Amino acid sequence: MFETLFPFLFKLLDRIVPDEKARANAKLELLKSENQQLVTEMQASLSAIVTEGASQDPWTSRARPSFLYVIYITILSCFIGGIFGIWYPQETQQASVNINALLRAIPQDLYHLFGMGYLGYAGARSFDKWKKIK
Repeated sequence: MFETLFPFLFKLLDRIVPDEKARANAKLELLKSENQQLVTEMQASLSAIVTEGASQDPWTSRARPSFLYVIYITILSCFIGGIFGIWYPQETQQASVNINALLRAIPQDLYHLFGMGYLGYAGARSFDKWKKIK
């Protein structure tokens, strides 16, 4: 909001304030207030992050890193499984058939629910950041 407001205010000051020094001081004060607002927003964001990280609840403080660790372990086990497939091709083939059967046993609705929840959360967070909502 302020990004579009400040150029307008600068042009308005150029027209209203005849004294060049007073106009420069007014513009400086506007820039200071903009910077102060940015610092306040940044402090609020950082305090939320620090509060969340310092939480005694392990689900709150470790939720995002834990999800990434699960993904990393999955990628690493696929890589290791591919290497074992060099020496044990039949067993690796059977493991992939079993994993595919296991994943196909999960109902499509649960995949859709997870996808909608994940995309909804990511979309809501992006919208919050775009609109600068805390």
